Amino acid sequence: MRKLILKMSVSVDGFVGGPNGETDWIADSLDAGASDWLLDTLWDAGVHLMGSHTYRAMAAHWPGSTEAFAAPMNAIPKFVFSRSLREAGWDDSLIVDGDLAGEIARLKQLPGRDLLAHGGAGFARSLAQLGLIDEYRLLVHPVTLGAGLPLFSALDAPRKLRLVGVTPFAGGALAQVYRPAA
Repeated sequence: MRKLILKMSVSVDGFVGGPNGETDWIADSLDAGASDWLLDTLWDAGVHLMGSHTYRAMAAHWPGSTEAFAAPMNAIPKFVFSRSLREAGWDDSLIVDGDLAGEIARLKQLPGRDLLAHGGAGFARSLAQLGLIDEYRLLVHPVTLGAGLPLFSALDAPRKLRLVGVTPFAGGALAQVYRPAA
């Protein structure tokens, strides 16, 4: 069975975006090692999963980009979970508006490589609240934001995680991989 992996960049104080969703702070510590780690994570995916806000931003950027991240983002199928989008203009994209837990369960049963979820914060929190995430791949950046879009909500039930990998990078970012504790 395929795993659902959540990949997110996060500040030391747990935010995935500033108060207005800004993510410009990510680039400051994204060195070659961290970029390679992210690129490997992207290429390992069988399907990219995202919410509508992230989809709109990525669909506006990646199809015309020549950056290294563009190749896996354009080549690998994308499933967009949205109740508002009606059509997907980005190649290899499918809009899914059904039950999130049911659709994820169905996708996990299909053959192929793992499912890789990208944010935004609301989509990531929904996946976490439903207990759908099998692995958290967090790239923790050496910055505090003080306020913004949290990865986890104060309303979430506590969840115990087991650290399975840590990779420090020269630019100060730290890759942390967690799985739910058994």
